[in-house]
Amino acid sequence: MIIDLFLWIFWAGFAFYISYKLYRSVRIVSAQECIIVERLGRYNRTLHAGFHILIPFIDDDAYYHTLKEQAIDVPPQTCITKDNVKVEMDGILYLRVIDPQKASYGIDDYRFAVTQLVQTTMRAIIGTMDMDTTFETREVINSKILEVLDQAAEPWGVRVNRYEIVNIAPPKSIIEAMEREKKAQITKKAQISLSEGDRDARINRSLGIKEEAINKSEGEKQKRINEAEGLASEIESIAVATAKGIELLAASIKTKGGKEAVKLRIAQRFIKEVEKLGQEGTELVLPLNLSNFKSVMKSVLGNGEDKKG
Repeated sequence: MIIDLFLWIFWAGFAFYISYKLYRSVRIVSAQECIIVERLGRYNRTLHAGFHILIPFIDDDAYYHTLKEQAIDVPPQTCITKDNVKVEMDGILYLRVIDPQKASYGIDDYRFAVTQLVQTTMRAIIGTMDMDTTFETREVINSKILEVLDQAAEPWGVRVNRYEIVNIAPPKSIIEAMEREKKAQITKKAQISLSEGDRDARINRSLGIKEEAINKSEGEKQKRINEAEGLASEIESIAVATAKGIELLAASIKTKGGKEAVKLRIAQRFIKEVEKLGQEGTELVLPLNLSNFKSVMKSVLGNGEDKKG
């Protein structure tokens, strides 16, 4: 009875094991994934997306790989620049498995290997640069690291698509010094801007004063020209009027009784001017004998007056 129980347990376990192996021989591979199959310990084939059956006890699914692009975080590490400044840097690496067979047998762990290669390459590149250059040439650093990774990762069946530096963290003392330098540059730039603004303002004011002076001088010049032209016109008008008056006077003298009228007018004018001089409080010394009016008039009007008298 006990032997029969043991036999039943044995055959039940054997049946379960066979069922399990048959179940394990069926493989359904998802898209963008693959399975490396070994037959009796040697590489046999690569299973891609779809339904597959393995030979129980002979075939074995040794490695599983994803064909999607993978983002691998590169841990922070300390690098020493050319000018002996310690900076802490980290980044992200993007890669894809392109040959599952090489990724399985070319290296034990391609993710770990690529991460270590990135760190060593980064330390070597940063060691050839000054600290200021590391901030300005991130793209150059990324390109150099990517170039090294492409050559090293090809035997591993992996293609590195890109590498991006996430953070560059210099020591606190360096950060404070950089902040002071940046503040000084901003202050300098502000002072230069203020001085340039003041210079431009002074230039504008001087140009305005210059233009104002030019406008005033032009206005004064035009004013004087206008006054001179007006005075010239006035003198010309007076001269024309005087000449016309002289012509009329000459014509009047030639007429009958003209000379007598002129002499009478001169005498009247003379008497009127003498009256103006004889004001109270005025002392005059005249070369004429005013007591002899006839003699005075003779001197003024000429000899013709004496003959007529």
